[in-house]
Amino acid sequence: MSSYKELDAWKKSKDLVKEIYVELNSFPSDEKFGLISQIKRASVSVPSNIAEGHGRNHTKDTIQFLHISRGSLYEVETLLIISEDLGFITSEKSTLLQSKISECARVLNGLIKYFESKIEK
Repeated sequence: MSSYKELDAWKKSKDLVKEIYVELNSFPSDEKFGLISQIKRASVSVPSNIAEGHGRNHTKDTIQFLHISRGSLYEVETLLIISEDLGFITSEKSTLLQSKISECARVLNGLIKYFESKIEK
């Protein structure tokens, strides 16, 4: 694959970022430097680390960045659960975003397994 932009994991996580940013507009303004900031940073970290990992010359480095990306994805998931618990996001929207997070995780885990299998050979 010549570009990280062709990776489904990158595409899906980038689309997730856009949806999250739209949803964050409905959060209370006093969360601007709290949950909003944390969710934005964690969500942007997912496709960014996929891209950075793709740019590495060593498979082990790529895997490391994919693991970081997955960790950020789970951080976003947790922050959205907390946001729902606090009443900042509806359960319907939370369920929709959680579903998209699960799909991102599925694709990302597949990509990690692909690169891990390259090391094993």
